[in-house]
Amino acid sequence: MNSILTHPDERLRQVSKSVKVFDDALAERFGQLERIMRAGPGGVGIASVQTGLLQRMIVIDCRESRRPCKNHGLLYMANPVIELVEGEALGREGCLSVPDWVGMVPRARQIQMSYDDIGGQRRKLQASGFEARVIQHEIDHLNGVLFIDRVISTRDLVRRLAD
Repeated sequence: MNSILTHPDERLRQVSKSVKVFDDALAERFGQLERIMRAGPGGVGIASVQTGLLQRMIVIDCRESRRPCKNHGLLYMANPVIELVEGEALGREGCLSVPDWVGMVPRARQIQMSYDDIGGQRRKLQASGFEARVIQHEIDHLNGVLFIDRVISTRDLVRRLAD
Protein backbone atom coordinates (compact mmCIF):
# COMPACT_ATOMS: atom_id res chain seq x y z
CA MET A 1 0.00 0.00 0.00
CA ASN A 2 2.47 2.61 -1.17
CA SER A 3 1.32 3.81 -4.55
CA ILE A 4 -1.89 4.95 -6.22
CA LEU A 5 -3.62 2.63 -8.67
CA THR A 6 -4.59 4.43 -11.85
CA HIS A 7 -7.38 3.92 -14.35
CA PRO A 8 -7.87 1.48 -16.11
CA ASP A 9 -6.60 -0.84 -13.32
CA GLU A 10 -9.50 -3.25 -12.73
CA ARG A 11 -8.95 -3.27 -8.96
CA LEU A 12 -10.46 0.23 -8.91
CA ARG A 13 -13.76 -1.35 -10.06
CA GLN A 14 -14.03 -3.80 -7.15
CA VAL A 15 -16.36 -3.29 -4.20
CA SER A 16 -14.53 -2.97 -0.89
CA LYS A 17 -15.32 -5.11 2.15
CA SER A 18 -16.39 -3.83 5.55
CA VAL A 19 -13.80 -3.17 8.22
CA LYS A 20 -14.41 -5.58 11.08
CA VAL A 21 -11.27 -5.28 13.25
CA PHE A 22 -10.32 -1.99 14.87
CA ASP A 23 -6.78 -2.31 16.14
CA ASP A 24 -3.30 -0.82 15.87
CA ALA A 25 -2.86 -2.31 12.40
CA LEU A 26 -5.96 -0.45 11.20
CA ALA A 27 -4.64 2.79 12.69
CA GLU A 28 -1.37 2.26 10.82
CA ARG A 29 -3.24 1.63 7.53
CA PHE A 30 -5.17 4.89 8.04
CA GLY A 31 -1.87 6.69 8.66
CA GLN A 32 -0.39 5.23 5.47
CA LEU A 33 -3.45 6.35 3.50
CA GLU A 34 -3.10 9.86 4.85
CA ARG A 35 0.59 10.00 3.90
CA ILE A 36 -0.17 8.78 0.36
CA MET A 37 -3.00 11.30 0.01
CA ARG A 38 -0.79 14.19 1.12
CA ALA A 39 1.97 13.14 -1.29
CA GLY A 40 -0.42 13.50 -4.23
CA PRO A 41 -1.06 16.78 -5.99
CA GLY A 42 -3.96 18.56 -4.29
CA GLY A 43 -5.09 15.43 -2.48
CA VAL A 44 -8.02 16.11 -0.15
CA GLY A 45 -9.33 12.57 0.04
CA ILE A 46 -8.34 8.98 -0.61
CA ALA A 47 -10.05 5.61 -0.48
CA SER A 48 -8.13 2.49 0.47
CA VAL A 49 -9.06 0.78 -2.81
CA GLN A 50 -6.92 3.36 -4.61
CA THR A 51 -3.91 1.68 -3.00
CA GLY A 52 -5.14 -1.86 -3.68
CA LEU A 53 -6.57 -2.43 -0.19
CA LEU A 54 -10.19 -3.52 -0.57
CA GLN A 55 -11.45 -2.33 2.81
CA ARG A 56 -14.12 0.35 3.35
CA MET A 57 -11.70 3.05 4.53
CA ILE A 58 -11.45 6.69 3.47
CA VAL A 59 -9.39 9.64 4.64
CA ILE A 60 -10.68 13.18 4.13
CA ASP A 61 -9.02 16.51 4.91
CA CYS A 62 -10.30 19.66 3.19
CA ARG A 63 -8.53 22.15 5.46
CA GLU A 64 -5.86 23.07 2.92
CA SER A 65 -8.03 22.85 -0.16
CA ARG A 66 -7.94 25.55 -2.80
CA ARG A 67 -11.72 25.51 -2.49
CA PRO A 68 -12.50 27.08 0.86
CA CYS A 69 -15.24 25.32 2.74
CA LYS A 70 -16.56 24.65 6.20
CA ASN A 71 -15.15 21.28 7.13
CA HIS A 72 -14.55 18.82 9.92
CA GLY A 73 -10.76 18.65 9.54
CA LEU A 74 -8.92 15.37 9.20
CA LEU A 75 -11.31 12.40 9.16
CA TYR A 76 -10.47 8.71 9.24
CA MET A 77 -13.67 6.89 8.25
CA ALA A 78 -14.34 3.16 8.18
CA ASN A 79 -17.57 1.72 6.77
CA PRO A 80 -18.98 5.10 5.70
CA VAL A 81 -22.66 5.22 4.70
CA ILE A 82 -24.55 8.17 3.27
CA GLU A 83 -27.98 8.17 4.86
CA LEU A 84 -29.56 11.34 3.51
CA VAL A 85 -28.83 13.68 0.61
CA GLU A 86 -30.19 17.13 -0.08
CA GLY A 87 -30.00 19.37 -3.12
CA GLU A 88 -27.71 19.02 -6.10
CA ALA A 89 -24.66 20.91 -7.25
CA LEU A 90 -22.49 20.57 -10.30
CA GLY A 91 -18.77 20.79 -9.66
CA ARG A 92 -15.39 20.04 -11.17
CA GLU A 93 -13.68 16.91 -9.90
CA GLY A 94 -10.35 15.27 -10.41
CA CYS A 95 -8.85 12.14 -8.91
CA LEU A 96 -5.48 10.73 -7.92
CA SER A 97 -6.45 7.54 -9.79
CA VAL A 98 -7.41 9.44 -12.97
CA PRO A 99 -4.55 11.93 -12.87
CA ASP A 100 -4.82 13.52 -16.30
CA TRP A 101 -8.51 14.40 -16.36
CA VAL A 102 -11.10 16.60 -14.65
CA GLY A 103 -14.83 16.71 -15.24
CA MET A 104 -18.09 18.26 -14.17
CA VAL A 105 -19.97 15.91 -11.83
CA PRO A 106 -23.38 16.33 -10.19
CA ARG A 107 -23.37 15.57 -6.46
CA ALA A 108 -25.63 16.15 -3.49
CA ARG A 109 -25.11 19.61 -2.01
CA GLN A 110 -25.51 18.32 1.57
CA ILE A 111 -25.24 14.86 3.09
CA GLN A 112 -25.88 13.17 6.39
CA MET A 113 -23.80 10.08 6.99
CA SER A 114 -22.47 7.65 9.53
CA TYR A 115 -19.10 5.94 9.82
CA ASP A 116 -16.92 4.05 12.28
CA ASP A 117 -14.05 6.03 13.72
CA ILE A 118 -10.56 4.60 14.23
CA GLY A 119 -11.67 2.97 17.50
CA GLY A 120 -14.79 1.37 16.03
CA GLN A 121 -17.24 3.90 17.51
CA ARG A 122 -20.16 4.69 15.16
CA ARG A 123 -20.33 8.43 14.44
CA LYS A 124 -22.71 10.71 12.55
CA LEU A 125 -21.67 13.64 10.43
CA GLN A 126 -23.35 16.32 8.33
CA ALA A 127 -21.35 17.83 5.49
CA SER A 128 -22.04 20.35 2.78
CA GLY A 129 -20.37 21.95 -0.19
CA PHE A 130 -16.91 20.81 -1.19
CA GLU A 131 -16.45 18.53 1.82
CA ALA A 132 -19.70 16.70 0.97
CA ARG A 133 -18.47 16.35 -2.63
CA VAL A 134 -15.16 14.84 -1.50
CA ILE A 135 -16.89 12.35 0.82
CA GLN A 136 -19.27 11.25 -1.94
CA HIS A 137 -16.35 10.89 -4.37
CA GLU A 138 -14.39 8.69 -1.95
CA ILE A 139 -17.39 6.52 -1.02
CA ASP A 140 -17.93 5.97 -4.75
CA HIS A 141 -14.41 4.49 -4.88
CA LEU A 142 -15.42 1.94 -2.22
CA ASN A 143 -18.19 0.82 -4.57
CA GLY A 144 -16.00 0.58 -7.67
CA VAL A 145 -17.25 3.86 -9.17
CA LEU A 146 -14.95 6.56 -10.57
CA PHE A 147 -15.86 10.21 -11.14
CA ILE A 148 -15.52 9.63 -14.90
CA ASP A 149 -18.56 7.35 -14.61
CA ARG A 150 -20.60 10.28 -13.29
CA VAL A 151 -19.62 13.14 -15.62
CA ILE A 152 -22.74 14.63 -17.16
CA SER A 153 -21.26 14.47 -20.65
CA THR A 154 -17.99 13.28 -22.13
CA ARG A 155 -17.65 16.86 -23.44
CA ASP A 156 -17.28 17.83 -19.78
CA LEU A 157 -14.24 15.58 -19.35
CA VAL A 158 -11.13 17.60 -20.10
CA ARG A 159 -7.38 17.20 -19.77
CA ARG A 160 -6.05 18.58 -16.50
CA LEU A 161 -3.88 21.63 -16.94
CA ALA A 162 -0.47 21.57 -15.30
CA ASP A 163 -0.46 23.38 -11.94
